[in-house]
Amino acid sequence: MNNIKSVEVRWEDRSVGRLAMTREGLCAFEYSAEQLASGVSISPFELPLRAGVFIAKPSPFDGGFGVFDDCLPDGWGVLVLDRYLQKKGINPRSLTLLDRLSLVGSAGRGALEFRPDESVADNRNFADFEQLALEAERILSSEEYNGAGIEEFQHRGGSPGGARPKIFTKCDGKEWLVKFPAKGDPKHIGKTEYRYSLLAKACGVEMPKTRLFEDKYFGVERFDRTRSGKLHVVSMAGLLCADYRIPSIDYQHIFNVCAALTHSVGKMWEIYRLMVFNYLIGNKDDHAKNFAFIFRGGEWRFAPAFDLLPSDGMNGYRTTSINDSIEPTKADLIAVAVNSGLDKDEADDVFERIGQTIKDNKLL
Repeated sequence: MNNIKSVEVRWEDRSVGRLAMTREGLCAFEYSAEQLASGVSISPFELPLRAGVFIAKPSPFDGGFGVFDDCLPDGWGVLVLDRYLQKKGINPRSLTLLDRLSLVGSAGRGALEFRPDESVADNRNFADFEQLALEAERILSSEEYNGAGIEEFQHRGGSPGGARPKIFTKCDGKEWLVKFPAKGDPKHIGKTEYRYSLLAKACGVEMPKTRLFEDKYFGVERFDRTRSGKLHVVSMAGLLCADYRIPSIDYQHIFNVCAALTHSVGKMWEIYRLMVFNYLIGNKDDHAKNFAFIFRGGEWRFAPAFDLLPSDGMNGYRTTSINDSIEPTKADLIAVAVNSGLDKDEADDVFERIGQTIKDNKLL
């Protein structure tokens, strides 16, 4: 497994470029002539579209590029992958970044695929959610547990990010991400997240379709998949090479990136509504991987919102600051809106409307 010298990156059946490792253990990437001719950068700030070799920084992605780190598992996904490898007699620590990308292969989030493709994920329709929830609990409760659930989770996506157990599954011809409780989660966490998704939509926050499977497991329709194919997605962490494990960005950064990529005032208002909603419900776990941009129809757009739940964040403070404050007030939110070119009076009105909707809503 750990003898891969280079990896080809592909998107929509064309070569994007190649990856290799330097002697210092840093990732090197070069665009293909095909991708250069397309006129589209896969990560405009970190990997602007030009000929030549790019060398990644040592941190925050262990010598890798942010756009490719987005494709790799983290949290729950790493736990499942490492135990899966151990079952196969492979030492996870022996794998290089290129090995891990090849294990993602064609099964990762977004549109990027990696060759050689060593992935094992498949598109399974039926899912025994009750059994998977039990297997997830066993996996999280014991470092020694290596039962059938390990392979089941790896075959059902393997690479979803975040700390909570989750799978990809098909239902009614569409692809969904379904979550299960993590250790320490409240019993009805699925119902709670579903209700907050409905509340977010009532507040004008752009979200994918959501549903509650078996009246307990929260599911969200994948926005990186359409009937015609896969869509390229890059998180804020990936775009700015920002460490999502610690506070590293401000909402002003999100607005600035949106202005540079989309040139759309409408998308700026989408971010503002999301910022207000996160602020008012107390979602302080709004880290740099919980915001993303999606390339669709030949242009960049702000991706639909996800992971919207009240959270304590890091030490009780916001993970993404607002107007450089980790304990912001309404004035800070308005200041960021105005600094981003949005109308102050309308920003104030939107804030009040969302606040009233949350107060009046009977969903929670």
